[in-house]
Amino acid sequence: MHIVLLEPLGIPEARVRELAAGLEASGHTFTYYSTRTEEDEELIERSKGAQVLLISNLPLNRRVIEACQSLELISVAFTGVDHVDLAACRERDIRVCNAAGYSTHAVAELAFGLAIAVLRRLVPCDKVTRAEGTKNGLIGYELYGKTFGIVGTGAIGLKTAGIAKAFGCRVLAYSRSQKQEAADSGIEYTDLDTLLQESDIVSLHVPLTGETRQLIDARRLGLMKPGAVLINTARGPVVDNAALAQALHEGKLGGAGIDVYEMEPPVPADHPLVGAPNTVLAPHVAFATHEALDTRAQIVFDNVEKWLTAAPQNVVC
Repeated sequence: MHIVLLEPLGIPEARVRELAAGLEASGHTFTYYSTRTEEDEELIERSKGAQVLLISNLPLNRRVIEACQSLELISVAFTGVDHVDLAACRERDIRVCNAAGYSTHAVAELAFGLAIAVLRRLVPCDKVTRAEGTKNGLIGYELYGKTFGIVGTGAIGLKTAGIAKAFGCRVLAYSRSQKQEAADSGIEYTDLDTLLQESDIVSLHVPLTGETRQLIDARRLGLMKPGAVLINTARGPVVDNAALAQALHEGKLGGAGIDVYEMEPPVPADHPLVGAPNTVLAPHVAFATHEALDTRAQIVFDNVEKWLTAAPQNVVC
């Protein structure tokens, strides 16, 4: 098998070579590209003759996939795979596996980093302190005793819920499927509208699908409490960001912590959230810790090894 890693994985090349060593020892060839490109022609050239492609969030569209005549497996170093044309993969019987679970702790922790930064106004606090200012006008809010709403109770949502409980929050949850372990831990399942109406903080943890695209639209933003905070570490298009920015400008929400957008950063200067008040923005960094990046690389190579032994894991399609 010819295996091609199309882009860097955020770990040292020496670690990449270490992870690939077992595959090469078994007689497979491995090519690593240490630079990233999104140009179709270059991707097609890099993928020529490959049976296996490894990527992180590099978009793979139908044109590229159809040009890869030998392709049998795509191992994705991400949980979400909406950047891969799955329909084209299904038509060609190409297996797609993801790196489920690699960033559970990292994303849950950043969700609280964003929540605390918004509630305690840490960004303006930093700015005013550097300008020899005081706390005047910067009194914040506690998490303790608040109602924390979790939208999506997969692994990351459940981890986030557990942290919220540790902070002393009442935790509400909405998900397509309810989990007994969540209910046993004291999490209260409810419908989405009720969750939005009762929560002081709402944290999103759903994948991007046809059903979840703009799940949090203008109507649902209007259901949220005055002063409530929205946290999005899931996928940007899950929220109508123009409507969110308007709600923030109008003072209908207390703030937002956002790590994901309609595009991968850099976020354009005229994006509606860039000028929104009481908003902490991060450049899609929730998953990106040294620990998580190494774990996902391990999973990506493990996916290949499992597939080669006819026991595929983390199968998306």
